[in-house]
Amino acid sequence: MSYQLSAVVADVELLREQTADLDHAVLAALRQDFALLPVTPQLVTELTGELPDFCTDEPSAAQPFQLVLSPLVSEMLAGWSRRGPVAYLEAEFAGGLGHQSAVVWLGGAVSWGPRFDGTLDGARTEWPINAALARLGAEPGPWIDPFAELGLHLERDTAGWLAHGRRGLSADYWDDLAEEWELRQSEQHQQPPRPGPVGDWGSA
Repeated sequence: MSYQLSAVVADVELLREQTADLDHAVLAALRQDFALLPVTPQLVTELTGELPDFCTDEPSAAQPFQLVLSPLVSEMLAGWSRRGPVAYLEAEFAGGLGHQSAVVWLGGAVSWGPRFDGTLDGARTEWPINAALARLGAEPGPWIDPFAELGLHLERDTAGWLAHGRRGLSADYWDDLAEEWELRQSEQHQQPPRPGPVGDWGSA
């Protein structure tokens, strides 16, 4: 199963304030009061007045992102970070192979990264997205890592995150559906068997 991510993640109130007047900004709820802003060509154009540029080569340590973070994009995200840490995250996986990259701004400047990992064979806490989320202030919880703790696994691509945000879904939406289904199944199994026709149980 494939997975693709190109998004800004930050405190939900910070992103809500910075994107309130944008037509192409859609915020998707994450856990711990964070939100995800899917980065689309339309959003980049609205923010910068320029069409986005994408790398033609595969991402690498030298060029960690497929989206070229132009000076206008970088300055905009740096400006947002004066209100709190802001991360830009990318990931792409297919058939068990892929990569992820991340960078964090704070106080108007890059505070960490950018980092790229094309093997993900080191400690999970040091994977670029997990490390970036920790620097945003993500707290440990019952999930395996910050990526899952905040709910970044809930949608598989930008279209999914846009739908998630437009429908106003919570980060626990799919978990709630699963629990509801399990409850219904349990209730069905607990119901007594229905009586048969009268002829089956009436007096002989």
